[in-house]
Amino acid sequence: MGIQKLELLYEGKAKKVYKTNHSKQYIVTYKDDATAFNGEKKGTVLNKGVVNNQMSAILFQLLEEMGIENHFIQLLNDREMLVKSVEIIPLEVIIRNVSAGSMAKRLGLEEGIPLISSVLEFSYKNDELGDPLINDDHIEILGLATKKEVEIIKYTSLKINEILQQFFITKSLKLIDLKLEFGRYEDKVILADEISPDNCRLWDLKTNEKMDKDRFRRDLGNVEETYQEVLKRLNK
Repeated sequence: MGIQKLELLYEGKAKKVYKTNHSKQYIVTYKDDATAFNGEKKGTVLNKGVVNNQMSAILFQLLEEMGIENHFIQLLNDREMLVKSVEIIPLEVIIRNVSAGSMAKRLGLEEGIPLISSVLEFSYKNDELGDPLINDDHIEILGLATKKEVEIIKYTSLKINEILQQFFITKSLKLIDLKLEFGRYEDKVILADEISPDNCRLWDLKTNEKMDKDRFRRDLGNVEETYQEVLKRLNK
């Protein structure tokens, strides 16, 4: 029997997750909805779901080849992928290579300064609280993850960042920062969620033109065209 989409398990800002007739597999559907500033700004980006689905598939497969286990199984169509049924850990891992976004604002840094080393931040994945920044001690007292899991997440995140920085350079893109999420699957912690212009800051390698969700956040225009351009470069 083939894969059958069953009831909706979860709907987020950019994706829907469905149960299937296989207990260890879910279907993720990528939406065109766009949000920013913890949902305060909302809109639609035509075919964003298609770009994010296909780009995530490319990058998940690349990372798997490089020894990073993740939830991706296969593409089902333009907007849907089959994934492992991970239990998402409510942490967002942000790795920053260049000063930008909230960190630049928070620390009074000029945007666009290369950092002497990559900075790893955790935020508590909780919309009601506004996804606050937290540290290892907070994670422990909240019971979000064990110390061993946190160490695995940190090590894996920095390795992913290194792999993707090198890959994006070959596509004439600079990885400014990225947000990752992890989940538990068969007693392991593995990469989940997505990797797309929605959760990566990508700048053109030569011009520093913003090639990511900041075009939506900051009303820079050409959002749809930019997302399509990123996918086009990845497919070359």
